[in-house]
Amino acid sequence: MSTSEWDARLAAVWASIDERELADFRQAIADLAAELPAGDPDGTFERAAAFDSTGSSDLAVPLYQEALAAGLTGERRRRAVIQMASSLRNLGRSPESVTLLTAELQAGSDHLDDAVTTVLALALTDVGREREAVAIAVGALARHLPRYQRSMANYARLLLEPESGGPAPA
Repeated sequence: MSTSEWDARLAAVWASIDERELADFRQAIADLAAELPAGDPDGTFERAAAFDSTGSSDLAVPLYQEALAAGLTGERRRRAVIQMASSLRNLGRSPESVTLLTAELQAGSDHLDDAVTTVLALALTDVGREREAVAIAVGALARHLPRYQRSMANYARLLLEPESGGPAPA
């Protein structure tokens, strides 16, 4: 079986999540993961994501850690960091989430950047850094606005500057 065949079967199971019982969904993902070699980081990641997506962050976090330690790469690696940080936040471990995501911002850029910043903004609010959270959220949103990108980016920057002299010029 090719990787693309396995990925297609995996995508079909994920597409069926809302039509399945939680235990059935988790088992379907576990069965697919079992088709990979023992300890394969992709299978471990998918099992973690299945637990995470069905409300078991406590079971997901150790599997995300295991997948990352086993050398998970590519998009799944970045998704694992984002999803684990979100799970840590759900478990009341927001400082760890902030640490992970702050490092992830330095790890490169791709189409998941906004997911990193969104979860980081949520975690920052949990640790009492609301102003920074708003700055990150506004900065991320600014790139997607049809107008006012420059102004909003300036406003976001000024939220982080101590005692800024007022609003940024438009």
